[in-house]
Amino acid sequence: MAEMGSKGVTAGKIASNMQKKLTRAQEKVLQKLGKADETKDEQFEQCVQNFNKQLNEGTRLQKDLRTYLASVKAMHEASKKLNECLQEVYEPDWPGRDEASKIAENNDLLWMDYHQKLVDQALLTMDTYLGQFPDIKSRIAKRGRKLVDYDSARHHYASLQTAKKKDDTKIAKAEEELVKAQKVFEEMNVDLQEELPSLWNSRVGFYVNTFQSIAGLEENFHKEMSKLNQNLSDVLVGLEKQHGSNTFAVKAQPSDNAPAKGDKSPSPPPNGSPAATPEIRVNHEPEPASVASPGAALPKSPSQPAEASEVAGGAQPAAGAQEPGETAARDAAPSSLPAVVAETFPAAVNGTVEGGSGAVRLDLPPGFMFKVQAQHDYTATDTDELQLKAGDVVLVIPFQNPEEQDEGWLMGVKESDWNQHKELEKCQGVFPENFTERVQ
Repeated sequence: MAEMGSKGVTAGKIASNMQKKLTRAQEKVLQKLGKADETKDEQFEQCVQNFNKQLNEGTRLQKDLRTYLASVKAMHEASKKLNECLQEVYEPDWPGRDEASKIAENNDLLWMDYHQKLVDQALLTMDTYLGQFPDIKSRIAKRGRKLVDYDSARHHYASLQTAKKKDDTKIAKAEEELVKAQKVFEEMNVDLQEELPSLWNSRVGFYVNTFQSIAGLEENFHKEMSKLNQNLSDVLVGLEKQHGSNTFAVKAQPSDNAPAKGDKSPSPPPNGSPAATPEIRVNHEPEPASVASPGAALPKSPSQPAEASEVAGGAQPAAGAQEPGETAARDAAPSSLPAVVAETFPAAVNGTVEGGSGAVRLDLPPGFMFKVQAQHDYTATDTDELQLKAGDVVLVIPFQNPEEQDEGWLMGVKESDWNQHKELEKCQGVFPENFTERVQ
C-alpha cells in the first residue's frame, strides 16, 4: 500500500508538471499572437544581457588562461630538455660543470614554482568566479517560467471575472492561484534584481586582481630567470677563457644551386665548369689604325722601337701626313702586343638586325641582345625566375627598368618557349648568368 501511495504521489507530480508545461506553452502562444499581454521588465532584461556578456567574457578568459598555463608547461619541458642536452655535452674535466648542473636544477624548480603559483592565484580564482554563474543562470530561467505562470494566472482570473456566467468558487480559486503565483515570482525577482547588478559590478575588481597576479608572478619569474641565465653565461665565459685557443668559427655555407633570395646574388655553378671562369678572347690580327683612340699610349715591349712609343704617346699628325715614326709604330704593334678585344654584336631593334650590307628580319623577341646556353641545371626559387636544364638556349633581353637588374642576373626567355608562345609576359624571367655560356 505504501508503494502504491508512493507511486500515486509520483504520478500526481508528473501530471502536475505536465499540466504546468502545457499551460505555459499555451500562454506563450497567446502572448506571441498578441491575444494576451506579457509582463515586461526592461531593467531586469538589461541585467540578464549583462549577465550573459559577463559569463561569455569569463569563459573566454578561463580558456585563454588554461592555454597560457599549457604554454608555460611546454616551455618548462623545452627548457628542461635544453639544459639536459647541455649537461650531456659538458665534459667532466671542463671547469664549471657543477655550477652548470646546479643552475639547470634551479631553472627546473623555478619553472615548476611559476606554474604552480599561476594555478593557485589565477586559475583556481577563475574557476571559483565562474562557479557562481550556473546557479544564477538556472534561477533566471526559473524566474522566466514563474513569470509565465503569473501571467497565465492573471489572465485566467480576469477571464472568469468578465465571463457572462460567473462562478464564485472558480473565481475564488483562480484568485488564490494568482496570489500564490505572484508571490513566488516576486520573491525570485527581488533576489535577482539585487544579485545581478552586484555580480556585474564585481567583474572590474576580479579582472584587476587576476591580471595583477599574473603580471606580478611573471615579473618575479623573469627576474629570477634572468639571474640564472647570467650565472650560466658567466660559467660559459670561464670555459671559453680556458679553451679560447680552440674556438671554432662557424661560417655560413653557400647554397648548392639556388641563389639567396632577397639579395639576388647568384650562387656559383659546379667547380670546373666553363661558366665559372669568364672567357677572354685574344685576337692576334692587326688592329686597324682607325680603331686606335687619339692620344692612347701603347705599352712598351722589348721588341718595340723607341720611336713607336713616342709617336703613340704624342699628338696625332695632321690628316694625310705620314710620319716615319707612325709607320714604324703601326708595323710594330701587331707583332709585339696581342690586343684583348671584346666581341661586339649588331644591335637589334624590334626583331630586325641592322649591320652589313642590309637589314635582316629575325623572328626574335623585342630588344633581343644575344643568346646563351645553360651549362648546368638551375632550379627556380621564385615565380620571376626561369627553370633551366643543361642545354637550354635562352634569348637574352634587356630589363624594362634597368634599376631592377641585380648583379649577376640576366633577363631572358627560353628559345623553346618563345617559339611556342611568342609572348614575353608568359615566358620571360631572370636567371643567374654564371650558369650559362654565351653562344651567339
